[in-house]
Amino acid sequence: MTALTSFVRRLCLAFVLCGTLQAQAPAGEWPHYGRDAGGTRHSPLTQITRQNVARLEVAWTYHTGELGLQPRRGAPPSLEVTPLVVDGTMYISTPLGRVIALDPTTGRERWRFDPAVNPQGGYGDFTSRGVSTWLDVRAAPGAPCRRRIYIGAIDARLIALDAATGTRCIGFGDSGTVNLRTGLRVPPSEFPALQVTSPPAIVRDLVITGSSIADNSGIAPASGEVRAFDARTGALRWRWDPIPQSPNDPAYATWRDSSAARTGAANVWSVIVADSARDLVFVPTSSPAPDYYGGRRLGANRYANSVVALRASSGAVVWHFQTVHHDLWDYDNASPPALVTIVRNGVSVPAVLQATKTGQLFILHRETGNPIFPVAERPVPRSTVPNEEAFATQPFTTVTPPLSPHRLEDAWGPTDADRAACRAMIAGLRNEGIFTPPSLEGTLVVPSNIGGAHWGGVAADENRAIAVVPVNRVASMVQLIPAQGFDRAAAQRESDRAGAGYQYTFMGGTPYVMRRRILIGPSGLPCSPPPFGSLVAINLRTGQRLWDVPLGAPPAREGAPAPPAAWGSPNLGGPIVTASGLVFVAATLDRAIHAHDIDSGKELWRAPLPASGKATPMTYEAAGRQFIVIAAGGGGVFGEGDAIVAFALPRN
Repeated sequence: MTALTSFVRRLCLAFVLCGTLQAQAPAGEWPHYGRDAGGTRHSPLTQITRQNVARLEVAWTYHTGELGLQPRRGAPPSLEVTPLVVDGTMYISTPLGRVIALDPTTGRERWRFDPAVNPQGGYGDFTSRGVSTWLDVRAAPGAPCRRRIYIGAIDARLIALDAATGTRCIGFGDSGTVNLRTGLRVPPSEFPALQVTSPPAIVRDLVITGSSIADNSGIAPASGEVRAFDARTGALRWRWDPIPQSPNDPAYATWRDSSAARTGAANVWSVIVADSARDLVFVPTSSPAPDYYGGRRLGANRYANSVVALRASSGAVVWHFQTVHHDLWDYDNASPPALVTIVRNGVSVPAVLQATKTGQLFILHRETGNPIFPVAERPVPRSTVPNEEAFATQPFTTVTPPLSPHRLEDAWGPTDADRAACRAMIAGLRNEGIFTPPSLEGTLVVPSNIGGAHWGGVAADENRAIAVVPVNRVASMVQLIPAQGFDRAAAQRESDRAGAGYQYTFMGGTPYVMRRRILIGPSGLPCSPPPFGSLVAINLRTGQRLWDVPLGAPPAREGAPAPPAAWGSPNLGGPIVTASGLVFVAATLDRAIHAHDIDSGKELWRAPLPASGKATPMTYEAAGRQFIVIAAGGGGVFGEGDAIVAFALPRN
């Protein structure tokens, strides 16, 4: 770094004028998972408008060829990729870690890379949500690997590819690959315990990645370090453990009885976003292991369940804000943060938006982590489980209202029989609202473990000062069962016979087995009242809700009438926004993609998909046309699919 460059960088940091010194993506490209490195998912394109969006039609469809894969164990594959478009090429990834380059105008394949992932690995979340790209400005134009594509494959390999040809960049790591299973404080306890499902963040010449760790399997299935690698060589530059290991760290004391040393997870499985100008990366951490019993890790467990700002160049903690203390509900921060600038009292304020499974949107100062809109610590219910101590208070936003309900007063159902069945399900469960701890008799959990807000995350329009968040409004139950003498196979058989659909998990190193399920009535609809899924807009000037509309519709059961659209749909997947005032989102069970008016929430268009689009769409411009693209890959109840579908206005 020259003296002049160093001076300019320091000046930039001091006066927060850095954005003008960073390369800005051409308007027609989508070069990051969230389009910009800060994850706003906002596109400046305006060809598709509120007036013509209803004329969108399918422009092309590409099939990955992974349809029909049925693993012997673990989750089925789910195509959840958000494509990138950069330098005139689209890049996608598949659950099997294949990276494919497409012509963005026609969808024709240009090249394909196959890392030979074992499809029978027993992965807990069998997906890849995308790739990342980096330009080596030291390399000559046209040189191999000048533009690189990075993928974190499901089997925990970080791979670098030449963007032009799809061949490995052999100077990166070991012939193009870094093994992410090595070098951890707690090595993975078994092969699928550590996975990668989200694309890494790129900050200057660093590739920064987290990991996905198997839930509920034990106290330390693996440790959840965030690691930064040299983008050229793959050499490790720094690592940060979200469970503090040094007694000198102020957060260490919040892990009582030296539990930090024996606890795993708290990993970052969601998307990491960056403010390169401020030398910051923002990591949303998850719950420490295991999710539902914390008797072996008493205390607030700081850095877990938090938004943490790290110094991008070193990995040092700059600030942190904990969204859940001592998590007992699987309320990990699944949603990527989004970096925006908001105006408060006439002053522009750099902010971080973090939507959470608790159905809250925290709006924090990007440089300090302090709440821009107030947050209060409120008392919550105590635990009745022996040797467990639920944290006495939890953080609640006081200006921004909950995005989804925090209490279920009574069971719902479309018929008397449904209501009776749902009431029987919740009878006897502890039901004291959000943060009621898991219990031996069973606890009603609202929001459920899938959220509230979920991994779909936030889209933000700074000019309109609006953030849009998809949310679920379904309830679940969780119960802790003494492990001694428990016959899991017999319990599962009984659950299957009764149609109860319980999930059982032995939490190794604890006295309990976890049992949980989403509360669904005989008609196949949730026991919580509709809408079951919504799209919510928050005014970033006031923090208040701007609108709240049902998102999608639950699918009709065979032989039954279609449910009302006002009931909405459970959803998993994110939104994007455009400068023309549109919100695009799929995510729902109704196998459709939707467009909403960002000012009113009104649905303006929907189009059928071959499977549910359990992904975040993207938009770009090629050959003079604006395209909207969604991965229709479903997975599980979302259906089976392997399609990348592009929509555009008719050529005439």
